[in-house]
Amino acid sequence: MGLRGPGAKAIRRQVGVIGEERRDLFGPVVVKPAAPAWEAPGLSRAERVVAFLESLEITAGKLAGQPFRVRNWQRDILEAIYREDDEGKRPVRTAVLTFGRKNGKTGLAAGLALCHLAGPEAERRGEVYSAANDKEQAGKTFSEMVAMIEVHPILAQRINVKRFGKELEDMTTGSVFRALSADVAGKHGLSPSCVIYDELGQAANRELYDTLDTAMGARDNPLLMVISTQAATDIAPMSLLVDYGRRVNEGVIDDPTFFLAEYSAPLDADPWAEETWALANPALGDFLSLAEVKRQADQARRMPAKESSFRNLILNQRVASVRSFLGVGEWMACNTPVDLDRLKGRKCFAGLDLSAVRDLTALVLVFPDDDGAFDVVPFFWLPSDGLRDREEEDRVPYTAWVAGGHMLTTPGGVINPAFVAAHVARMGEIFDLRMVGFDRWRIDEFQRALAETGADIPMHPVGQGFKDMAPAVDLMERLVAERRLRHGGHPVLTWNCSNAVATPDPAGNRKLDKMRSRGRIDGMVALAMALITAAKFGGEEEWVPMMEVV
Repeated sequence: MGLRGPGAKAIRRQVGVIGEERRDLFGPVVVKPAAPAWEAPGLSRAERVVAFLESLEITAGKLAGQPFRVRNWQRDILEAIYREDDEGKRPVRTAVLTFGRKNGKTGLAAGLALCHLAGPEAERRGEVYSAANDKEQAGKTFSEMVAMIEVHPILAQRINVKRFGKELEDMTTGSVFRALSADVAGKHGLSPSCVIYDELGQAANRELYDTLDTAMGARDNPLLMVISTQAATDIAPMSLLVDYGRRVNEGVIDDPTFFLAEYSAPLDADPWAEETWALANPALGDFLSLAEVKRQADQARRMPAKESSFRNLILNQRVASVRSFLGVGEWMACNTPVDLDRLKGRKCFAGLDLSAVRDLTALVLVFPDDDGAFDVVPFFWLPSDGLRDREEEDRVPYTAWVAGGHMLTTPGGVINPAFVAAHVARMGEIFDLRMVGFDRWRIDEFQRALAETGADIPMHPVGQGFKDMAPAVDLMERLVAERRLRHGGHPVLTWNCSNAVATPDPAGNRKLDKMRSRGRIDGMVALAMALITAAKFGGEEEWVPMMEVV
């Protein structure tokens, strides 16, 4: 038995369940711990969550040591997530919160995870998880939770910390917490009551998200919460969630189980204006330093290489960190819907980029109008066999695009040029297809297949070197900058645009470079060929008098 003497620590008294009587070791004194603030009578569900968070202490940053104070914008979010229906349940099952960096994401995530582990949202033998893309990120929320526990008079008594496994156990409810990362095996077989996914915007795929989402079915009232900045591209898992939430918020989709809180700056807003920064950063001027954001903005303004990162991380915009041929803001500013019925019978030109046997094939039609602008109608093909494997390889939702009518497939494991030729022939029947610009790669087989359809559609070769592509690239860039290219936000073409990189020769002529681009750009190559073909052959025919004038 250990001896106690001068300087020994006091024996920790057991607190246990709030309100339970405990006798002092040295007498019959009854210890009655005060009930925590979140158990005060008359509070709504959201108010209990707020009261729990405000019982915590900030453990890092310039506010370290101060009580957690829920701001009004945070309170609005919490009230929307934790509202109750007539049966006393929380309708929201999926909540997505997105704002710029350094707006208290980690502290809020840690506090809410504790709330579901040992606070008012805890349930008997619950399973709470924080999810992240790698081990280092997964450890941040866990470390913040441990720091909060250690300075909390109630949580420190009832939560067992297992640092090596990044696990916590609430001895009162039997609930457990574990930090998960996408690069660790063993994520199946879980039954989460609450999941908080940190920085889904940086995830390479949605495997971890889907695994945790589908595992929640055994719980009565589970919650999956994503707290992240925006992803760089429209086809990222985070972007798909944000777009779905936008449609819910607009009333287009009726889904009371889904909630989106988005703080982001519009792509056409002035990135250097303070009011623009505030749109994406609700904590600006509070615990997010205005001077620090201004410093980053000044650097990004003087150093173009930093602008994309500033837009993505601070303004919470979908802008890739590597500069594309066209900026996403410029491209999406041309996101005007295209009315196919209005285009029937209209003069048009096409660009055709045939692929190797298993790659993406693209056909893009462009319709010039009297104002020098163009409507764009793209078509894409992949082989039907192995589509899911290609989806995993390219990290884009090919199957969803096919189901949504944004992409076509050909039977088997290779692209059959006959299917593409038949489609071009049909386009010639619906529209006034004047000319098809094409890359010479594998064109002979396509031309034979087109001739067999009986279609008489002129074709013109477009070289892929600097000489032929430079005028096409310049024209496309100018049309986008002047808002004279209407593409309707087609997801596959937009994905191609986000990947495209243009490389110059010593004279400054540019071409779209498939080798240096970040992914497939076939649609953009086909668009460039279509536009340059329209520019070359789209002029009015020379007027000839009906009779000879003497």
